[in-house]
Amino acid sequence: MCGIWALFGSDDCLAVQCLSAMKIAHRGPDAFRFENVNGYTNCCFGFHRLAVVDQLFGMQPIRVKKYPYLWLCYNGEIYNHVKLQHHFEFEYQTKVDGEIILHLYDKGGIEQTVCMLDGVFAFILLDTANKKVFLGRDTYGVRPLFKAMTEDGFLAVCSEAKGLVNLKHSMTPFLKVEPFLPGHYEVLDLKPNGKVASVEMVKFHHCRDEPLHALYDSVEKLFPGFEIETVKSNLRILFDNAIKKRLMTHRRIGCLLSGGLDSSLVAATLLKQLKAAQVQYPLQTFAIGMEDSPDLLAARKVANHIGSEHHEVLFNSEEGIQALDEVIFSLETYDITTVRASVGMYLISKYIRKNTDSVVIFSGEGSDELTQGYIYFHKAPSPEKAEEESERLLKELYLFDVLRADRTTAAHGLELRVPFLDHRFSSYYLSLPPDMRIPKNGIEKHLLRETFEDSDLIPKEILWRPKEAFSDGITSVKNSWFRILQEYVEHQVDDTMMAAAAQKFPFNTPKTKEGYYYRQIFERHYPGRADWLTHYWMPRWINATDPSARTLTHYKSAAKA
Repeated sequence: MCGIWALFGSDDCLAVQCLSAMKIAHRGPDAFRFENVNGYTNCCFGFHRLAVVDQLFGMQPIRVKKYPYLWLCYNGEIYNHVKLQHHFEFEYQTKVDGEIILHLYDKGGIEQTVCMLDGVFAFILLDTANKKVFLGRDTYGVRPLFKAMTEDGFLAVCSEAKGLVNLKHSMTPFLKVEPFLPGHYEVLDLKPNGKVASVEMVKFHHCRDEPLHALYDSVEKLFPGFEIETVKSNLRILFDNAIKKRLMTHRRIGCLLSGGLDSSLVAATLLKQLKAAQVQYPLQTFAIGMEDSPDLLAARKVANHIGSEHHEVLFNSEEGIQALDEVIFSLETYDITTVRASVGMYLISKYIRKNTDSVVIFSGEGSDELTQGYIYFHKAPSPEKAEEESERLLKELYLFDVLRADRTTAAHGLELRVPFLDHRFSSYYLSLPPDMRIPKNGIEKHLLRETFEDSDLIPKEILWRPKEAFSDGITSVKNSWFRILQEYVEHQVDDTMMAAAAQKFPFNTPKTKEGYYYRQIFERHYPGRADWLTHYWMPRWINATDPSARTLTHYKSAAKA
């Protein structure tokens, strides 16, 4: 986890423009560097480093003797870099996983490069010999990337939008900043004056497709066919492998543990893998909640079962409400679901940074989208419609859950790893027949639960625990977090403000006082940038007026049972 930033063709003084790069200093607390590009007085790179691999040679932009014309700034982890190095017999100069990008690009060009990377990444690659700039982002957008480009060819790129919004450019007083689409790469021509022109934007990977790098994988052979025992065996192999490859780090590993199915499976498998790798320190697990939180109780059960060094973080409603401003600034969104769920994650990340030496943090993000874990999937009209919805959610992860997970942890200099979004695991899961993946017997994620039924990885009651939204599970059932927020906001936003909401916010007009309140905070930090969020996250197939799972009829009947 790092912060990357680059400018091409800047008309303004670079020394002044570089101040914008400091807005993402939290992403890399260990070191930072600015470097101008030789021969181009108006192009430069900025980099904030969190040293996770190769403490000695990990500074960026990465340049190696063999390719003096290549400059690389990237944020991410490439889990198969050693495999590819050995397979193609590349001579490495560093131990940095990203160095593989330079060798692959030299060997087969940009398209082959991005398709071969097993991992999460956002990168800027400059080739001064061929006068090209390349931007790329991983399939699910686990690593963030934003860009701004003007008609005259000024290009600015950054890990977070906050590093771009204050940049100056003579052509426009208001620089349009937008997220770079996941699963895409862009090719741009570099002109002699340092400005660029976009040549093409290419979608290189769809979540359903088995990735090209699977050809060079060390995963044991999967069994063909869709018999249930075969599928369960394959899923266990791929999930184990997804966690094993993510152990790549020189820093201490920890794990978020809400006590739900996903984080519990990750924590239990992670502990097993750390033991197998003979890691000397105990695994620290972290749970957050208020008094009487069902998440805290469930997480405690899991931690006792697996034997982790468990940390519980208690917070009260006042602390949660006070954090809203910082949280919305960090997130760069005003989506109601995302803001609610981010408060707990932001506060627990703050605790981890301050009180422990765990830096690389595992979590269960992505599972609900992949395995149809949201309660409204019970209402899907057909397995095929559920499959479509699952893929839509995965495609939009970068606007919602993946965005929340990245920004809340990165705000405190932590690196998040999300094994459920592993290419091999997710593409295999999506290849299964649609009717295998839907909720069964009134239980969502039935296939995932069944897969680990005989493993004793986690307690049975947790394995079959019904879905609890993170933003709800951190508070007691008697007084949900969303109700606490709504009661507070009731006194902050009056009816006359709501009546004029459509005039004040014509795009994505907030329908509730809570939505209005978040939007106000967002506009204060990022005026005129509401289009970063294309739409609010809401359940499908039901007449929901609130995104909380606790308002859905299925939840109420499950709670009574």
